[in-house]
Order: sequence, then structure tokens, then C-alpha cells
Amino acid sequence: METEIELKFFVSPDFSDILKQKIADTKVLQHSCKDLGNTYFDTPDHWLRKHDIGLRIRRSDDVFVQTVKTSGRVVAGLHQRPEYNAEHNSNEPNLFLHPDDIWPSERDVQVLQQEIAPLFSTNFQREQWLLSMPDGSHIEVAFDQGVVIAGDQQSPICEVELELKSGQTESLFTLARILSDQGGMRLGNLSKAARGYRLAQNHVSDPVLHFDLVSTEPKQTVEECFIQSLEHGLSHWHYHEQLYTECESVEALEQIDYAIGFTRQLFYVYGGIIPRRASSLLRQEFKWLEEELSWIKQLQFLNDLTEDRGYTLRKLDCQKQLVLALNQQKEVLPSRESMIRLFESARYTAMLLDLSRWILSRGWQPFLDEKARGKMMEDVKPFAIKQLDRSWAELIEIFPVEREFSRQDYIDQQTLLKRNLYTGLAFASLFDLELRTKFRLPWVDLLEGIEDLLCLMPLQLLHEDLEPDQQDQLERWIRRQEVSILHAMEQTRARCTELQPYWHS
Repeated sequence: METEIELKFFVSPDFSDILKQKIADTKVLQHSCKDLGNTYFDTPDHWLRKHDIGLRIRRSDDVFVQTVKTSGRVVAGLHQRPEYNAEHNSNEPNLFLHPDDIWPSERDVQVLQQEIAPLFSTNFQREQWLLSMPDGSHIEVAFDQGVVIAGDQQSPICEVELELKSGQTESLFTLARILSDQGGMRLGNLSKAARGYRLAQNHVSDPVLHFDLVSTEPKQTVEECFIQSLEHGLSHWHYHEQLYTECESVEALEQIDYAIGFTRQLFYVYGGIIPRRASSLLRQEFKWLEEELSWIKQLQFLNDLTEDRGYTLRKLDCQKQLVLALNQQKEVLPSRESMIRLFESARYTAMLLDLSRWILSRGWQPFLDEKARGKMMEDVKPFAIKQLDRSWAELIEIFPVEREFSRQDYIDQQTLLKRNLYTGLAFASLFDLELRTKFRLPWVDLLEGIEDLLCLMPLQLLHEDLEPDQQDQLERWIRRQEVSILHAMEQTRARCTELQPYWHS
């Protein structure tokens, strides 16, 4: 058994020239080019897939190798997965070539052998280099071009894979940074096998997912919770990046933005233990990326206002004029093509690589003194309670019940409210779900109220373009909307401040 450790990137066919130029500056131990044919097998009910097992037979020049890959993990494109290889003499699978204990016990191997059948294939040309890195690590670079085939359907393959053959994972990231410093590479979390299964099942696109709670457990340490939270945010981010590249979805971009905000908040939550200088470069890049994506909410507001030909604005005489102007505002926002370019840019890829490396190498550790290391090894629940207390105190301070809030007062507190809601997601699994939900929902309603207020802003920008009578009508309409929203928000805020903290129940 070997554990495959590799980074996968999606590229375009012309990236081959850049790749070869970069490799020319390294120490090449071996170079080859060959055609590979791969057949993947499963049962009719996809039993292997359901158990996160991949079974394939690879053929190259009449040499057959049967491979079984079992459950692994993916962090920002770094795939770590155990694999079992066995020489074979045909394209007919033989499960008994592998150890018995790699197969789940729920189904007899003999029965499984009778049930498996070809499901899809991948055929591609692989150009391959074995490189020696300055620290002595050996890394295999593969450039694959070909197709995934399932029945009469096909999907192109154009990928770069970096596999650590020996040495340090750090070298894998170093090489990835070098190869991607001109852009054109996008970290991939979908293997060829995953793409084959999707094709075989006539899969169109994955659904947009709401950001789920981090599955934190009381027995975990503070550091374990920190790592799990970072990986959780990164997984959600990467999932929706892939989704967006497959189909244009504002909702997917919103989830990417949400995951970025959550991950950035973790630096603040754990900032009492981990010094700022440990994450200064990462935080700088997070700030840059959030600015790059700052237009997403504006697009959402414009979509809400123009939905169903501007039905929301139906009582305004200038409805058609407003819808036309709002649609023109949408046209100047970044396009899907510009977003794909961002995802393939050198800076974006470097940021993901650096964050992944920071998590895997525990890059904060060299910045911790003995006292801080001790705190990171403590049980997470007391730490969580302390952070939630701090968050609660901040919320009470920024939303004092004795003060009446204006539209601008609420808008000014949007960022702090979002940050405190992020904090709750990191620790919520440690406490009673019903109590947590009861506590959280009014605060979420308050945040949605702020967004409802912001949704009116694009209309206010069009005020000067209207005739005087239209201006008056629009002003009155906006004011009625604001009064209604603020009334509901004031009632919600009163409920929020009366809630009892669920983490002390």
C-alpha cells in the first residue's frame, strides 16, 4: 500500500508550452510520453463509489496494472489517498489481487467480484517528468490530455498533476508556486474518476450548499478545532469554485465569499493565542480577495430588483426606466469570464496554495511560545465559551437596546454582525442545536434586514436621472420600504438582546 500525495490543476492545452519552459529550469531525472487507457469498474448500484473506493485497470503498451484507491482527503487541491497496485494480465478485474482487508465487510468479495462491470473509461496522453528538488525531494509532474468516456458521452481532460514520490510535502507546494507564477492553473478537487462517475450518471451540476456548522466535538483540542474549521471553510470555498466554473451561478459566488469571510474571521477568533504576524501575509491576501469579490452583493441586489421584469417596482410609474437602468448597472459588473481568469490567476492560486500549506504544516507553530502551545492543546469547549462570551458582549455593545437605530446605524454594524455570526458557526456543534438555532435566527434576520436596506441603494443612485414627479414618487416609495424594514428590525433587535446565551445553558 502506498499513500498518493498530489496536487491537481486544471489547465488549457496551450499551457504545455509554459510548463515545459518551467521544467527546463529544473533538474530532470526522467522524461517520458505515453498513451494510457483506463477502465473504471463498479457495481450497478455504485457500491464501491458509495464506500469511497475507486477500482481501475490501466493499460500502457500491453502492460496492465489494477489499482484500488480507498478513502482519503482533499485540502485545497492536495489529494492524499491510499492506493493498492497489482500487476495484471488483462482488462478483466480480479479483486483477489489485493489484500482482503481493504474491502468493506458489508459485502462478500466473491459476490462483489461477480457484480462489478465497466462503468466508464479515461484515455489520455501523459507527458511525464521526474524532478529532483533542491532539498532532495522527488516530484513527478504529469501533463494529461485526452477524454473521459461514458457510453456515448465524452468530456475533455487537460490537467497537470504533481505527485510527491519521496521527500517533503513542502517541496510539492514550492514547485506548484513556481509552475503557476504566470497564471493559467486552477487547483482541482475533482479527480478523473469523479468526473467519470458524473458523466456516467448524466450529472449536470452540483447544488449550491449553505454553509454548514463545523463538526466540532468536546474532546477536540483548540488546535484541532482550528484546523478543522480552516479545512471546513476551504472545502466549502473550493466546492463552489468548481460549481461556478461549470455553470454561472451568483449563489455559488456568494458561498465562496461567505467561506472567505468565515475563514478570515478564524484568524481573529484564535488571535488571542496565534500572533498576528503568523498569518499576516495570508490576511493581506484575504483582504485583497474580498475586495475583488465586493461586487457580488451588488449583483444580488440588482437581480432582486429586476426579477420578473422588476415586479418589486410595479407600483412606480418609472418602473420600466428603472429596470432598464438597473440592468445596465449589471452589465458593467465583472463577467463570468473575468471570474474564471481570477480563479486561474497566479495570485489567487498562490493564495490557495499558501493557505493549504499553512494548514498542513501548522505554519502558526513557529510563532507560538510555550504558554500558547499549552493553550492550543487544551480542550476546545472552555475556549469556545470564552470566544462566544466575547462575541455576545460585542453584539450587546453595538446594538444597545435603549437606542433607536436609523438605517445608517444598522448598515454601519453589518460587518461586525457578520463576523460574530461566523464565530458561532465554528463552535455551534458543541452545544444544544435547538437552543443554538433559537438564539441565532433572530440575529440572522437582523442581518437580512440590513441587506434589505442595502438593496434599495441602487435605486437611490438613479434618483437624479428621473423627472421631478418621478423623483418624488421614488423617494416616497423608498421611504415606505425603509420604514417597514426598520420597524421589523427594531422588533427583531429587541428580541435579540433578550435572548439567553445558549452556551451557558
